[in-house]
Amino acid sequence: MAKMFFIDLTRCTACRSCQVACKQWKQLPAEETVNAGSHQNPLDLSFVTLKTVHFIEKGKAGNMRWLFFPEQCRHCTDPPCMGQADADKEGAVIQDKDTGAVIFTALTEQVDGDGVRAACPYDIPRRQKDGKLLSKCDMCIDRVREGRLPSCVLSCPTGCMNFGDEKAMEALAGQRLELVKKRHPKAVLGDPDSVRVVYLFQEDPASYHAKAVADISVHPLSRRRMFAKALGLQHRA
Repeated sequence: MAKMFFIDLTRCTACRSCQVACKQWKQLPAEETVNAGSHQNPLDLSFVTLKTVHFIEKGKAGNMRWLFFPEQCRHCTDPPCMGQADADKEGAVIQDKDTGAVIFTALTEQVDGDGVRAACPYDIPRRQKDGKLLSKCDMCIDRVREGRLPSCVLSCPTGCMNFGDEKAMEALAGQRLELVKKRHPKAVLGDPDSVRVVYLFQEDPASYHAKAVADISVHPLSRRRMFAKALGLQHRA
C-alpha cells in the first residue's frame, strides 16, 4: 500500500532529532561547517546530508518568531526527476510500486546530474562531491519494507513527523489543517495532491523556504497534475 509522510510544522521545535537520525541510520559522515549567523547547521542539503532543518527568523525585536522547516525529498507521485533521468539511463531513478518511494540507484552516475536537479521542483537531488552519483532521501525504504517507521519519524518527540498508509495520513493532515486554521487562518497543506511528503504550513509556505512548494508555472509535470485534478481524474501512482 502506498505510504505518505505528514509533517506538521506547527509541532516542530527544530530539535533536529530527525536530521541526526537520518545521518545515523544511513551511516553518513558529518560535514565541516561554519557559523553563518544562524542556528541552522548545515545550511543546505548535500550528497551526505539528506535532511536538514531550516531556521527562519520572522518579525522584528519585540515581535520575533521562529519558523522551522525540516527539508527532505517529497517523493512526488509523478516524479520529474525520474522522467529526466530516463532520458539518459532508464532505471537510474525508480519508483517503488508498493510504497511510492522515489529511489536513486547507482545508475545515476550515468545521467545528467544538473538536469535531474533542475527538473526537481523542490531542488532536492545532490551530486557526489568527487563523483557523479546523485543522492536524496529514499523514504528509509529498507525500514519501511520491514514494517518499520523511517528513522526520522521514529526519532521525532513532538508529533511533527508522521508516516503511514496514504489514506490514514491524508485523514490526519485534513484533521490537523482544520484545527490549526482556527488559530492560523492562512494555514495550508503543501502540494497535497502531488507528493508523498505533505507539510502543514501555518502561514505562507514561501515564508519557510523558497522552494517549500512547487512552482507550477515552471514545472510542466505539476501543471499536468493540476489539470488532472481540475478534471477529477485519478493521478496518484
